[in-house]
Amino acid sequence: MAFKPSKTRSDSASSSSQEEKTIEISAQMQGSLSFKDPVNLKVNGNFNGTLDVRGTLTIGNNAFVEAHITGENIVLAGKVRGDVIAKRMLVLMPTAVLTGNITTPKLNIVEGAIFQGQCQMIEDTMNIDELAKYLQIDSSAIIDLANAGKIPAKRTGDSWIFERSQIDSWASTAQI
Repeated sequence: MAFKPSKTRSDSASSSSQEEKTIEISAQMQGSLSFKDPVNLKVNGNFNGTLDVRGTLTIGNNAFVEAHITGENIVLAGKVRGDVIAKRMLVLMPTAVLTGNITTPKLNIVEGAIFQGQCQMIEDTMNIDELAKYLQIDSSAIIDLANAGKIPAKRTGDSWIFERSQIDSWASTAQI
């Protein structure tokens, strides 16, 4: 099956165990996939577009992905062309070939993996809404500051990422 949603029960001692959502794509697709709830997404086919995953994203050995990828935990075993932002951890398996830039706090490149691009190891990042709450200002003001280059930010696709250490330094100079 090309698009196979499934649910597997996660191990839990409590009677109210949580459901873990898993989606597997084994076909050629293009477009934008975005998940607001945690999900385990496994891509085994070809994908072209944008991937935004809460949970774990796995690019299988035989997959070819040309996309801007954002996720919490990302495991690459196939071929990927595009920038990858892993909010928690990125693992490049021995069969992985990544051409693009990496932004992640934790990186594991297993011997045999090929990576061509730049890597930025980040400690703590925030999106627009998180930064607006952190600074206690309107999110539209954050967007205006970022678009004008008046706040330290990194554009990733259609959104912005802000490093907490840079924001703290910027805010301490009273530039708000």
